[in-house]
Amino acid sequence: METLLDKHWHYLDGEEVAQLLDVPPSKGLDKFEVEHRLSHFGENVISVKKSKTSLERFLLQFHQPLVYILIAAGMVTAFLGEWVDSLVILGVVLINALVGHFQESKAVKALNSLSASMNTEATVLRAGESLRVPAALIVPGDIVILKSGDKVPADIRLLSTKELRIDESMLTGESLPADKNSSSLPKETILAERHCIGYAGTLVSFGQGTGVVTATGNNTEIGLISGLIDTADELATPLTRKITQFSHILLIAILVTASTSFVFGILRSQPVNDMFMAAVALAVGAIPEGLPAAITIILALGVSRMAERKAIIRKLPAVETLGGTTVICSDKTGTLTENQMTVQEIRSGNLAYTVSGTGYGKEGTIIAPENSNTAPDANMALRECVRAGLLCNDAKILHKKERNIVEGDPTEGALIISAEKFGLNHEEEKKRFRRIDELPFESERQFMATLHEHDHSRVIYLKGAVEKVLECCTESMLPSGETTLLDKEAITSAQHEIASKGLRVLAFACKHASSDATIDQTNICVEMTFLGLQGMIDPPREEAMSAVAACQEAGVKVKMITGDHALTAEAIGKKLGLRGSACNVGDDCRVMTGKEIAELCDDELTQQVEDIPIFARVSPEQKLRLVMALQSNGEVCAMTGDGVNDAPALKQADIGIAMGITGTEVAKEAADMVLTDDNFASIEAAVEEGRGVFANLLKFIAWTLPTNAGEGLVILTAILFGATFPILPLQILWINMTTAMCLGMMLAFEPKEPGIMQKPPRNPNHPILDKVILRRIGIVSVLLLLSALGLFEWELSNGAPVGKARTIAVNVFVVIEAFYLFNARSFSRSPFELGLTTNLWAIGGAAFMMALQLLFTYAPFMNNIFATAPIDLLDWGKILVCGLISFSLVEFDKKRRPQ
Repeated sequence: METLLDKHWHYLDGEEVAQLLDVPPSKGLDKFEVEHRLSHFGENVISVKKSKTSLERFLLQFHQPLVYILIAAGMVTAFLGEWVDSLVILGVVLINALVGHFQESKAVKALNSLSASMNTEATVLRAGESLRVPAALIVPGDIVILKSGDKVPADIRLLSTKELRIDESMLTGESLPADKNSSSLPKETILAERHCIGYAGTLVSFGQGTGVVTATGNNTEIGLISGLIDTADELATPLTRKITQFSHILLIAILVTASTSFVFGILRSQPVNDMFMAAVALAVGAIPEGLPAAITIILALGVSRMAERKAIIRKLPAVETLGGTTVICSDKTGTLTENQMTVQEIRSGNLAYTVSGTGYGKEGTIIAPENSNTAPDANMALRECVRAGLLCNDAKILHKKERNIVEGDPTEGALIISAEKFGLNHEEEKKRFRRIDELPFESERQFMATLHEHDHSRVIYLKGAVEKVLECCTESMLPSGETTLLDKEAITSAQHEIASKGLRVLAFACKHASSDATIDQTNICVEMTFLGLQGMIDPPREEAMSAVAACQEAGVKVKMITGDHALTAEAIGKKLGLRGSACNVGDDCRVMTGKEIAELCDDELTQQVEDIPIFARVSPEQKLRLVMALQSNGEVCAMTGDGVNDAPALKQADIGIAMGITGTEVAKEAADMVLTDDNFASIEAAVEEGRGVFANLLKFIAWTLPTNAGEGLVILTAILFGATFPILPLQILWINMTTAMCLGMMLAFEPKEPGIMQKPPRNPNHPILDKVILRRIGIVSVLLLLSALGLFEWELSNGAPVGKARTIAVNVFVVIEAFYLFNARSFSRSPFELGLTTNLWAIGGAAFMMALQLLFTYAPFMNNIFATAPIDLLDWGKILVCGLISFSLVEFDKKRRPQ
């Protein structure tokens, strides 16, 4: 039987499928055969990839090049007996790891709380008896009985159906439930059109059916998608790639400089121990000890801001990755759209009406055309048209969790809301027009009819496909309520006009009957009165339209990738304003279908993917190919989605974004970020937040590196000239750690600069340090060298003790860094232009830092620990002059060479 599981079951006749699986459809499998197959095939569950333990997540926090540098520095200082230095450095490493682990653990817990675990059951036929069994115990060959509300427990080949409709949106992206039957299909039929197959995890929205299980667990379509998720690459984020590259360069530079200075000193006959200590001082000075902790804290603050905006970030760098995103690939159903069918156009009484509002909310009205003198509520044809949609209907609108949901067919839910917007009350109309008989919808008839009693007379309402309803009609109703001869050509033309916009069109008719009339197929489709057309679609979210516009204005391309029909996808794309490199907003942008994608090789797809904004009828494998094609073009790709079919692409993307409410658990697990309110507009906010986070990271790096470079230059210059060290290793650690925490960290609270979303995305191939930042680092580093070394030598030449001279040199570093903090708030704007009070944290941090420096300079116990000495007011004046000169030169550079 193992060889049977990969057959094209949709191609085979139902009876043939049952024979191949060795099961009688009328009785099902017996108990012993079920046990045998269960032991052979295993339980009907999808294998779950083992997640990282808490300890593994903690240890991975140390797996960073900069952390390696810090650990090495801590070990070297411990080897030299500098236990205070060593403990401080290793303490920073531990705090960094704890912060990162805490944030990741919090995200894991939040995601677990989103998971609503439930043990599903299914109805099966075994040994001639109908039984309810756990879905996990279903085996290939089981006969499954489906009814409305059931979740399909495994992949099944349908043997018989009665008005069966299954919601497959989580797998195919289809907006509407798929009509199912038992007829076999051609072998090449795509997954979304295999109407004789029920797929595991999908939901029966209407009708009944019986089928034989053809695949369970990992062999189901959902199981195969789970396998695709495991094959997707784990990609490093742009930030982690840049930081890793930068850390490697920094590590090499530190080692080469320290080694060169050591060798140079030995060649000049300096004592080996002294030169070894000098090399260590140089290395300690050049290592940015505060950088890993700063990156973690800045990202954690970004995560915190996103949490306030209803987004859970699973990994810290995900916030920054959004800021560097160059293209967003979005699923359509439930992400860009409401996933709620909505009537948008009505044609009735020769008049065209539009309907405002979206989804199953009752807000909205029916709007008359501009050239009409007839108000909607005065149009009798319109009243009867929406009443027909309301009464010839089996759905219900329920209010759950602060939102309306439909119980039944989404199309019928849309018709209820359409009538409510006209002013009809569902419950009152059902009481006034009591249903006494019905003819259910069947795919062969393509219409539904209901018989109602009202004021001692009876009326029949008809709803269905336009061409079928027109066959039943001989006249049409006018706005006055009178009838006229039916104009089929005009109605068909109106239908095509509405359908061309991607809307699904239904027609409505009625007929008054005698008080003893019944309903059957022989009397229903005769001399009906045509009432009108209603066109509906799963509309785009209003906030999604503005979010797409904002993203495109920011230079971020937005592409829709859906399993839905091309015409529907094109209509939604046009309303959203999607554009490609070969078409602008409002143009008829080309839609590429899954069939076309299948005909392209990877190189051809890579060449064409940039030009096309909309992809329709796309399979999960093709979504994965599209993401990979964009990435091969150098794009930083974000993928949004909620269905199982989105999961492989979510994992492959640089950042995957899943929906928290409507999203499947598979999609959430594959994603880097989960939107708990399913609001696409949060993506735009996340892009803006991510850009702000990356800008603040750059500002911190541009602020902290001059300190390290300046310290390294001071030590190197002293080595080259055989002079006394202006600063000691322990003093270097004091400068690096206190200024990073009290000054540099204040840049994490820097507000986003104006116009941040008007700039194009940064090039992912560009290095983390551009020419502007490198020039700024160079200027401040040289100023630190000249100021610290200059004042140190001046004090020594005037007979000052070396302790006092070093205290002045340390304070020069701190004061210049404090002034430079305000320079670093923007690469192009002055702090006065930004407003000095727009970041009160910076002012508070500078004040606290100066308080620490007073303690460092005047407290006797600090003098003993750090080998410092008190300085007088004149010395402070010299230090402040150095700070003002540095501040002025950096501001001059901004004006001379604006970014």
